[in-house]
Amino acid sequence: MFKNTKYVSDFTQFMQGYLHEHPDVARGQVEGRALLWDKSPINLDERSRNTQSAVAQKPYPYQPE
Repeated sequence: MFKNTKYVSDFTQFMQGYLHEHPDVARGQVEGRALLWDKSPINLDERSRNTQSAVAQKPYPYQPE
């Protein structure tokens, strides 16, 4: 209900101090996110060609005919 904006936990104080002393950590986090999560924009024409050129797979490929 009421929010105490003056309280800062010990962990938050530690992390703020650590990140202030080691700015390279924040840069590493941004680089890691870009490497693993951020994707390049989708080329819709290429996506459409890939979808149209896909070969349909049989429901159970290991069943001999």
